[in-house]
Amino acid sequence: MLVLIDNANIYEIERLYSMYPYDGVTTNPSILMNERKNPIKVLQSIRDFLPKSSQLHAQVVSESTEQMIEEAHFMLREIDEQLFIKVPVTAQGMRAIHLLKQEGINITATAIYTAMQAFMAAKAGARYTAPYVNRLDNMGADGVQVAMDIHTMFRANNMEADVLAASFKNSQQILNLCKHGIGAVTASPDVLDALIHHDATFTAEENFTQDFYSLVSEVTGLHFKEKESRKIN
Repeated sequence: MLVLIDNANIYEIERLYSMYPYDGVTTNPSILMNERKNPIKVLQSIRDFLPKSSQLHAQVVSESTEQMIEEAHFMLREIDEQLFIKVPVTAQGMRAIHLLKQEGINITATAIYTAMQAFMAAKAGARYTAPYVNRLDNMGADGVQVAMDIHTMFRANNMEADVLAASFKNSQQILNLCKHGIGAVTASPDVLDALIHHDATFTAEENFTQDFYSLVSEVTGLHFKEKESRKIN
């Protein structure tokens, strides 16, 4: 399962990449707005930082098929020809997905709330489909189940598409999708940090450290801080 960062703050992206193995970054217009900078320059800085193998996803904001295609071409020229273009699954968006796919462009279908929206987007040529897991939960549906249903439909129909699940409130949702073999997830930095955090791990680390330096003190007769001070001097 690929794990991507759903954020456009270059400092947060650099922080996360410095510690954990990630596969790319996803953005949307709202996320880019939070940076209060020229969105193209923000995307360029992210692309410049990311390893060549990492994905970057950016969304069109136009409403008509023709304008979506024009906007996609502009982003590909300005940012990266391997950029994944996010297209909402409106009727105009579905047509844009089909036409962009014919040009060999990477497409991520977004704003997905039903399994059939994802299925039709994949038929149109989308490489990834992005159901909004937590938003579906807030609407009274089961977001994790919808994402799993999409994955099952893709595999049952031998489609060359994967789920890129988005909109998470906790790490348990991601765990459930990982167990099901979902292709990819993207989450905010706080949710990603929570994937490895457990208080018991930090307690164990502290206990191991204390036990080791207690042994060192018994054997050498030096306390750790005293030993460090002598080493420095």
